[in-house]
Amino acid sequence: MTSHFDKSAEPCLRIADASLRPRVGFLGVGWIGRHRLQSICESGAVEIAAVADFDTAAASEAAAQIPGAVAAPSLDALFEMQLDGVVIATPTALHAEQAIAALERDTAVFCQKPLGRSADETARVIRAARLVNRLLAVDLSYRFVRGVQQIKQMISAGEIGTIYVADLVFHNAYGPDKAWYYDRKFSGGGCLIDLGIHLIDLALWMLDFPVVEKISSRLFSQGRPVQRAAGALEDYALARLDLATGATVNLACSWRLPAGRDALIGASFFGTAGGLSVKNVGGSFYDFRAERFQGTSRMLLDQPPDPWGGRAAVAWAEQLSVARTFDARIEPAHLVAEVIDEIYRQNVSD
Repeated sequence: MTSHFDKSAEPCLRIADASLRPRVGFLGVGWIGRHRLQSICESGAVEIAAVADFDTAAASEAAAQIPGAVAAPSLDALFEMQLDGVVIATPTALHAEQAIAALERDTAVFCQKPLGRSADETARVIRAARLVNRLLAVDLSYRFVRGVQQIKQMISAGEIGTIYVADLVFHNAYGPDKAWYYDRKFSGGGCLIDLGIHLIDLALWMLDFPVVEKISSRLFSQGRPVQRAAGALEDYALARLDLATGATVNLACSWRLPAGRDALIGASFFGTAGGLSVKNVGGSFYDFRAERFQGTSRMLLDQPPDPWGGRAAVAWAEQLSVARTFDARIEPAHLVAEVIDEIYRQNVSD
């Protein structure tokens, strides 16, 4: 995937009185961190005061593009600056402890997904945010695709009747390019927690987080069931969620699937009065087309261009500029984590 962070771009400009804006720090400026940094910077919702990364050269380079920002040597150094918020874009194993450390210092948090490697870690972060009454959000960015939001509104309005089935896929022709992704101790799992988390969250969010009554699943590693390959990390995951509403959600995700394109990403919802679907265009990771189905006919709802990638981060920054207090909309992150835990329980034996 190519980065949307243009190193040759003009430095971000101050577009509002910095004294009136929350001060935010960034922890981690890899590909995702730099993209979210640029998106928040361009929004002008907050003042970016500092950037930290274990790669000090990367931190210095990122900070140099933002007027008034400094490169900090560590997370503790960020805390010493008494910031209003921090954006965490570090390896998964660090998310929970770093988020809790920030929250316990009265600092709001925007964290890359997942909040934790398990439901227990996720619950601890949410509990810490609730206890100190500070804003916490996670980067579930696909909620912010324009077509996805349009479909969410139509489902909520009952425009396709009662939903009885949803089919969601996220197949990535590549695997992650960082070694820690392939160590369960650091990543929490394979393609399920990396990509499937988006599908589980999207399906349940679209349907207003109904109770999940039953889960069935299979995980594969290099074509073999994970249960038969002890210690293997899944590169293909299938799951079925049966909901208390009577609906069924089918999920599939993978790394390195030979699908003949970079990616296959889609979410389709079928109800008693029609269907709604959003799918990537031409194998793109970024371009999505949304449609409505009636029998054999289809109607276009939305199509590219739609620069959605940084919207979750900007939404957090804009909310932080209004109020730093706890937002209960983060609570369902624990439900999503419980679903992931159950799938691993069914398939992985340590």
